[in-house]
Amino acid sequence: MTKVAFITGASRGIGRETALAFARAGFDVAISARTVEEGASTVHRLCDAQGVPLAGSLNSTAAAIRALGRKALVVPMDLLDSASVLAAGQAVLAALGRIDVLINNAIYQGHDLNSAFMSLQPQTMQRVFQGYVLAPLLLTQTVLPGMLERGAGVVINVTSGAGEGDPPVAAVDGGWGYAYGAGKAAVSRVSGVLAAELGEQGIRAFTLNPGVVTTDALKATIGENGVLAMRIGTAPPQVPAEVMVWLATHDQAARFQRRTIAAQAFALEHGIVANWR
Repeated sequence: MTKVAFITGASRGIGRETALAFARAGFDVAISARTVEEGASTVHRLCDAQGVPLAGSLNSTAAAIRALGRKALVVPMDLLDSASVLAAGQAVLAALGRIDVLINNAIYQGHDLNSAFMSLQPQTMQRVFQGYVLAPLLLTQTVLPGMLERGAGVVINVTSGAGEGDPPVAAVDGGWGYAYGAGKAAVSRVSGVLAAELGEQGIRAFTLNPGVVTTDALKATIGENGVLAMRIGTAPPQVPAEVMVWLATHDQAARFQRRTIAAQAFALEHGIVANWR
């Protein structure tokens, strides 16, 4: 039976490339985000410097998946709405019958996410809690029973260096703010708990840090020539995407649990992405 990968936040960037990578690896793919049609307007949607909403949609990602010969299921989902999150997970299970790999990639990305500490509003932190803590919890709890019944399943939680260390500079100068750092710190703790509690029942869980990835969202949040990109270096979104496929499909990947995997260094070390660097 064909395996199914469910990737959240797949309308653009890392999520889109991950969906395509799993399709190329032979998976049918379910994808979720808020933007179904190109150009649709949603609350808190990221825009470029000219105020134009970022390009990308679930339907365009789905078309690319189908062009690779795989089944694509479009499932609208709003991280800030718990009912929407639960409905999305249930819809994938109802339509495709199983989820073998869950990629918790979607995040809240409003312009207030990297507000300076003294400007940070309670409403922002409430959205961060909903999007970074509660939504992944609800979705993963929806998916896990089927995995446990089959005795196998993979959950990959996409974190960031912002959740594991201090910013090199202030948010206004290209660093990250407390809201984003706190949200990603929560994400970084999920996989280790899953591995400890459910590993003996066939669940593999990984924490992946993509590093600085050249997406439109990066340009809209810290700027194309942001301090982080210049100091740390960048990678195209295909790099973390291919690393996630490797983690989900290779038996030897199990030994990389209970740690944060730096996708760029990992890809180089294991020769996962050809013709990069």
